[in-house]
Amino acid sequence: MAKELKPATVASASAKATALWYISPRECALNASAFPEAGPQDCRIRMLWSGISRGTERLVLEGRVPACEYERMRAPFQDGEFPFPVKYGYCAVGQVDAGPPRMQGKTVFCLHPHQDHFTAPSDRLTIVPENVPARRAVLTANMETALNAHWDAGSGPGDRIVVVGGGVLGLLVAWLAARLPGAQVTLVDIDAGRAALAATLGFGFALPADAPVDADLVFHASGSGAGLATAINAAGFEARIVELSWYGEGAVPVSLGGAFHSKRLQLISSQVGQVAPSRRPRWSYARRSQAAIALLADDRLDALITQEIAFADAPALLPGVLASDWPGLTAVLRY
Repeated sequence: MAKELKPATVASASAKATALWYISPRECALNASAFPEAGPQDCRIRMLWSGISRGTERLVLEGRVPACEYERMRAPFQDGEFPFPVKYGYCAVGQVDAGPPRMQGKTVFCLHPHQDHFTAPSDRLTIVPENVPARRAVLTANMETALNAHWDAGSGPGDRIVVVGGGVLGLLVAWLAARLPGAQVTLVDIDAGRAALAATLGFGFALPADAPVDADLVFHASGSGAGLATAINAAGFEARIVELSWYGEGAVPVSLGGAFHSKRLQLISSQVGQVAPSRRPRWSYARRSQAAIALLADDRLDALITQEIAFADAPALLPGVLASDWPGLTAVLRY
């Protein structure tokens, strides 16, 4: 049974919002949360859906955020401190019930933890386009990460592109790559069941043993040392490998023997916390968010959401969703 937070960490009984808190390793709970009054440029938002970021939120749930990253890992509107208790999350979609006239009634995306009602400044909200369903809009943060990765990578038309790791981020990176004219895109994953989804989304598939070996560009998003070794092996001469996985605490083996040096490979990181240098002089976070959410206007991307969970059931079901052997892609909380 999920533990309750100590009274000192819970908002008063008059609070009208309920939020999901990670309270100890592999335990979470729903608790009252502060719901500040809205200022003239603030919006009061009723949550419709929020998405679970399996990679990051698994590290939070397991208490594996490194102490040196506590500040950089803070989510917008986070309450509490790492490791526990902490209110965390950043894939929120809701409806504006009150706010400036231009925002009232709008469906919006916000980097906000899982909470049934909240207040946020209007300039922290991205309006969901009418051709993007609210449920699918929870993928906005993932799409921003994928878009930023391509900016970091310098992807181009005609490139041979390999993406190692068929989670949501890897699938979105591959989906974007497949939209480049003439690009040859292959998703590599240990789960042969990803092949059908890859075909639906418009790119090829291979198991690690059959991965291409002369790619112009490789993205790694499996979160494993074995996947990183596959990514390095797939890279052609002087190719770039873009590391998208975030591992948290613990050491990860990196296969830098073999042909890594003789092939003059580049291994770089990409992280969504900063706009890629190639776009930073001109692109704000808001512009990037707007571009990412507009890219979600493709009905095929609904296949990336594989489970709905009622918000009230989140404490019981979320640890299973965040387990390493969960077979799904993205779970969403329904409010």
